[in-house]
Amino acid sequence: MSLTGGMLSVVPMLWHSDDAPPVTVPRDPAREAARRELSKQMYHEHDPSLLQRALNAVWDWVDGLFGAASTVTPGGSVGLLVILLAVLAIAGALWWRLGTPHRTPTSSASLFDDRPRSAAEHRAAAEAYAAQGHWNQAVQARMRAVVRSLEERALLDVRPGRTADEAASEAGSTLPDHATRLRAAARDFDDVTYGGRAADEATYRRQATLDDDLERTRPQLADSPHNARQGAAG
Repeated sequence: MSLTGGMLSVVPMLWHSDDAPPVTVPRDPAREAARRELSKQMYHEHDPSLLQRALNAVWDWVDGLFGAASTVTPGGSVGLLVILLAVLAIAGALWWRLGTPHRTPTSSASLFDDRPRSAAEHRAAAEAYAAQGHWNQAVQARMRAVVRSLEERALLDVRPGRTADEAASEAGSTLPDHATRLRAAARDFDDVTYGGRAADEATYRRQATLDDDLERTRPQLADSPHNARQGAAG
């Protein structure tokens, strides 16, 4: 049997005698017999593995892609290589200059996101986180303690959905001596919660010191007797 032009030609296989016609094999059985023969393992011992065939297909695709690109790039393959190296160099320079991208801090989410807790409960949670070295959670819990404490002392009205920045701005009006530190504490909270930054022990200690100082601070109310006397003297 032989394959010619994609068609299976059947050749004489057996002669009965010099005068008898040759014995031929029908086309379909011959094709099936050839398929069974070629499917034997002995013919495929050196075939590439499935992984190798997949890799070859990928490399053929990459080679074709670069070949197509090089035909439209000045300088051919060399020009394409120069362009790729230039792009990589620019990307590396930007990464070195700007660092790993971080999400832009935002205060769109509310400060409190779970069930109402007292300032004492938030402080206890903050100290527990700090003892384990979980500074992000410790900073968050301590800032919540600061705001809840101001609400408990009626220095801030209880308002669901308030953000850290809003709380710092409102409290700074009542406690002007601590306004700058309140804004800084709110920024630390936002950076940790929404900005993808990592806090450290120093950040937490600043929050805790602010919380302690606010507990000992008397508010400066516009209608207090002291301010009224000052206004009369003026």
